[in-house]
Amino acid sequence: MQWIYWLIAIVLSVGAGYWVYRADQRRAVPYPWLTSLLRSLVVFFTLLLVLVPTIIITKNTVEKPVVLLLQDNSRSISNALGNDSGTYRKNVEELTRRLSDKYKVIRWGFGNTIQNDSIFQYRQAATDISAALSRAQEYFGLQNLGAVILATDGRFNEGMNPLYQQLSIHSPLYAVGIGDSVQQKDLRISRVYANKVVTINSSFEIRADLVADLCKGYSNSAVIKEGESVLSSVPVSVSSDKYDRSVSFTVKADKAGLHHYTISIPEAQGEQNLANNRRDIFVEVVEEKKNILIVSAAPHPDVNAIRDALSGLESYKVTVATADNFPASLTSYNVIILHGLPSLRNRLSAQLLAANKPIWFILTNQTDVSAINSMSSLTRASISAAVPHDALAAYEPAFTTFTLPQNIQSVTDKMPPLSSNINMSAGPGANVLFAQRAAGSQSPLWVLQQGGVPSAILAGEGLWRWRMYEYKNFNGHSVIDECIRQTVAFLSANNNEKPFNVSLQKYVWSDQEAISLNASVLNANNEQVNTPDVQLVISDSAGRKQNFSFERSGTAYHLNVGIWAGGTYTYSAHTTYNEKQYSASGTFVVESIPLELMESGADYPLLYGLAKKYNGGFVPARNVASLYDSISHNEKIKPIIQSTTETVPLIDRKWYFFIILLLAVGEWLLRKYWLAQ
Repeated sequence: MQWIYWLIAIVLSVGAGYWVYRADQRRAVPYPWLTSLLRSLVVFFTLLLVLVPTIIITKNTVEKPVVLLLQDNSRSISNALGNDSGTYRKNVEELTRRLSDKYKVIRWGFGNTIQNDSIFQYRQAATDISAALSRAQEYFGLQNLGAVILATDGRFNEGMNPLYQQLSIHSPLYAVGIGDSVQQKDLRISRVYANKVVTINSSFEIRADLVADLCKGYSNSAVIKEGESVLSSVPVSVSSDKYDRSVSFTVKADKAGLHHYTISIPEAQGEQNLANNRRDIFVEVVEEKKNILIVSAAPHPDVNAIRDALSGLESYKVTVATADNFPASLTSYNVIILHGLPSLRNRLSAQLLAANKPIWFILTNQTDVSAINSMSSLTRASISAAVPHDALAAYEPAFTTFTLPQNIQSVTDKMPPLSSNINMSAGPGANVLFAQRAAGSQSPLWVLQQGGVPSAILAGEGLWRWRMYEYKNFNGHSVIDECIRQTVAFLSANNNEKPFNVSLQKYVWSDQEAISLNASVLNANNEQVNTPDVQLVISDSAGRKQNFSFERSGTAYHLNVGIWAGGTYTYSAHTTYNEKQYSASGTFVVESIPLELMESGADYPLLYGLAKKYNGGFVPARNVASLYDSISHNEKIKPIIQSTTETVPLIDRKWYFFIILLLAVGEWLLRKYWLAQ
């Protein structure tokens, strides 16, 4: 409708100008057309200010298509390129320079993480192609992503198979094959399986998957050792060029402690890659089983999910009961898991407080909120009732109480919401594993609380659905099971009889991750204090020692000692509190697992499959420069014109009033000058 006002302004201003023109002709003004023009403009701009107080301006900007280069920056690429590394880098940089004239080129290096710089160093310890593609989808979902260039050897050792990954990337993917696709002779131990914890005097199984390529006729034995002692061997005879089988060893747990086992298989004649002929396994042998009690307000599938997650661990003896047959004594149990308890029907607060045991509270619609709050000395959290809602879980990257699988973020992102009618506020020193996102707010969902008696709280029910969805999307439920197991392990590891305790998140570390330790000092009331200084000494197998000092964290202590080389280490910590000296010691192992050397050669079929799946193309690394023609001639890769509309209020523009004033003053001065002659 604005055009009507513009038309009125034009008609009135032309009329005003014509009237001035006729009047100035009668006055014999030298140039009547000039004064009439100035009067028309003054009237026109003034009427616009009244009739059209705001002007709508449309701006068009051209957005170049984005070309994303995903460069595999893992260790295997250095071996795959060999002496051609410099030439390859020069060709890629020339390609990106040419593409930059028409496209917005972004370069990412990937391995087990994404990096934006130094993408040609080839130092990352693992390769996760699926995570790199997922990151591309998340980051460029709303942008004009024209093409993805994936430069890799196609070998991945983390994450899922990218061919079966469901992504909404509508841009063509161009795969650059790095390395030799010709299969090489290789004999390797691809995976090993063993329980992390077993009980003393029990027999347990350690299993290994063997894979052989082009090793037909090979005959030897796979051997398991502890130190230099051979425990068992299994004969291996390879009867074809493509061969795989599983071998099993039975080991007797006759001594408590952390045991280091090595499975190895002799090299085949002519085999080049020997790094994958050996694998290390670490098993902790404990003196006795921990008794775990699971009690629910009513039968619930969550109880079965927790029991199934713990069933594969020999270190736990799990007892399941309902509130109707709640045990009279809790003395024999190390950890208590309560599902929907205490409830209005079964008030157990006094009995639980008297037992003083580590408890995992799973809050449901049957939970009595007032009873939970009455046990604040155990929970150290504030619970309030809320409207029943779906609580989506968001993993907290800052969580440090224990270590979980690296793909926990991608798994939990696909989990359905838990059912919750609780709002929770975590107490001081709490560590949040998952937060809930409900009704636009974020509050703790799964919390662990350290202290004299540790506790855990899950503010919702539906763990059984999580396990089902993980199996549906990832063909297993190892991540959710690990969350359950680690929570129970955190609770069962409590030793409130010791005033001074030092613990690690795990016994076995990789030579690519930083090692951290936690410590706690308890006063006479089993309350954590961190007033005294705590010193730590770490010794390697050669007797070399390094000294550290713990840092205070909340009411406890924390120390990050950084990355260590492969080997077995012992630690000893000491402190002085109330004029008494306390000490704690233990052992941890750093293992070197060369994931990037577990398989050799390039997987061109995978790269061909990805290029076909995303309507792109495939080129070997030596022809990477040819991608410029493929991308520039792809008619689907086009710039996008972005239109933005801006509403400009004239009354806020000072220059607009100066224009009107200038035109009016100009007409007045001309009239004064001509009439004065």
